[in-house]
Amino acid sequence: MKKTVFYTVFAFLFFNQIAISQVVEDPEIKKMITEIKAENLEATVRKLVSFGTRHTLSDTKSKTRGIGAAQQWVKSEFDKYALESNGRLTAAIDYFTVKADGKRINKDSQLGNVMATLKGTDPNDNRVLIISGHLDSRVSDVMNVKSDAPGANDDASGVAAVMELAKVMSKRAFPATIIFVAVVGEEQGLIGARHLAETAKAANWNIVAMLNNDMIGNSLSSGTNVRDNTQIRVFSETIPFLETEEEAKMRKATSRDNDSPSRLLARYIKTVTEQYVDQLTVKLVYRNDRFLRGGDHTPFSQNGFTAVRFCEMNENFDHQHQDLRTENGIKYGDLVEFMDFDYLRKNTCSNLATLANLAWSPKAPENVGIEVKNLSNSSALSWNAPEEKVQYGYQILMRETASSHWEKTFFVKDTKVEIPYSKDNYFFAIQTVDALGHASLPVFPVPIR
Repeated sequence: MKKTVFYTVFAFLFFNQIAISQVVEDPEIKKMITEIKAENLEATVRKLVSFGTRHTLSDTKSKTRGIGAAQQWVKSEFDKYALESNGRLTAAIDYFTVKADGKRINKDSQLGNVMATLKGTDPNDNRVLIISGHLDSRVSDVMNVKSDAPGANDDASGVAAVMELAKVMSKRAFPATIIFVAVVGEEQGLIGARHLAETAKAANWNIVAMLNNDMIGNSLSSGTNVRDNTQIRVFSETIPFLETEEEAKMRKATSRDNDSPSRLLARYIKTVTEQYVDQLTVKLVYRNDRFLRGGDHTPFSQNGFTAVRFCEMNENFDHQHQDLRTENGIKYGDLVEFMDFDYLRKNTCSNLATLANLAWSPKAPENVGIEVKNLSNSSALSWNAPEEKVQYGYQILMRETASSHWEKTFFVKDTKVEIPYSKDNYFFAIQTVDALGHASLPVFPVPIR
């Protein structure tokens, strides 16, 4: 009888302090999602394909063919979007020189990433979000700069998403800065992305999240002929590349092998995508990229930034890295006709929901910890408000240790709480949230003794 009374009182106090979070949707994000049009994305992909080849080492002088013409066109489109941004969006081609390496760069070359920066409105907010697609294309021979290499899905799809988001989002103001970039040199060894990542590290940019979009517009797999335009894969690293010895000790002590910053970002993407985008589920893939392969997020991960890759659910290898030809009745090549533009639209909307929520969110809580001084079947969590500002509230995310995604979300106003769930059986994370439901990235707690 006494035990029943105790647990009843405990539950009463608990639910008076904590509320189960209700889904809050920002109407402005919903409006932006309606502005993303499949026909606009298709028009952009077709224009990029019209340059014949966008091989990194192709013609830079022609106004109609090659990587140089494609760069200038993307820059001109960014400039158009800037006219409706009240001066917040600026565009540039970040040129840099790469020395011949005897591998995929056969001569000293000037390369350039096309960048549009939407400056944050809060001078005290130095957070940076980056979204990328790669502008270059290729055929079967990675050194073939002459043959037509349409690169419709790989990766005009990613560049089209980046450009469409720059157009829609630059009409709004965000406290954090967003950089939209079409990188070059992906097929030659992630060169453009590495240049940008190293530039960011040298300049000490506070990159909160880097979203790489590479092949997000095809819904039909080769071989199996499975068609699926309801799922998108998000790849995230397990153990950070730059993990220190102390961080490794903490990871092992807290069993944090499945909660790297990039993996927390991937779960964030899944949450907001499935909240805002109809008929699209995020498939969390627990590796940095496809088996033994890589993408433009990898140099950012290698430089210590939180980065993930968006990639279609089913790849079609008949239309990836292929010369244009027909053999045995099969048409090969990365052509527009093989793309699914409504699928591309949904995947672009997933990126929008992620970027907008993060760019409007409060900063993440600081000094997040979980008390371990006493044995208990409850868990005591505490944290500090970011930069000592008054916040609307916080969300406690919780899942069982065998679960891949968060299962419960509790809303609290205070910065310290005890919940009747054992830390032996559950993982937790804390995020700051505002009244419109914009949430910071979650922070995994460390032990407090």
